[in-house]
Amino acid sequence: MKTETARADYKHFLPLQTRWADNDIYGHVNNVVYYGLFDTIVNEYLIASGALDIHQGEIIGLVVETGCKYFAPLEFPQKLEGGLRVARIGNSSVTYELAIFKEREDAPAAEGRFTHVYVDRETRRPASLPAAFRTALEKLIV
Repeated sequence: MKTETARADYKHFLPLQTRWADNDIYGHVNNVVYYGLFDTIVNEYLIASGALDIHQGEIIGLVVETGCKYFAPLEFPQKLEGGLRVARIGNSSVTYELAIFKEREDAPAAEGRFTHVYVDRETRRPASLPAAFRTALEKLIV
């Protein structure tokens, strides 16, 4: 299968590792695991950049749309790298594009897309992205 992106198309990378429990009965990483990896990549970046306080922050992100295309199987044990970029920043929403790469490979094993709407922690109503959050995201925009 032809991928749509390559390693050079992503701005941030996170080393990852498959786990024993990730393999399914068919001997490869199950499709649901990819979404957990995508969530990990996005939230690691936001937390590390100081944009998101998952415990005390005024906003939280809710997933409103996801998608994934699979190109090559992964299995345990395997070292991976997760790539992240931002496709769109709205007033209260962000569309992230992600890829999972086998270590040192240029073509992704999978490409994903997440759209988060950021909402007030208490009211769950859409909230404008804070300046620090927007600044962190702008470093990843393509």
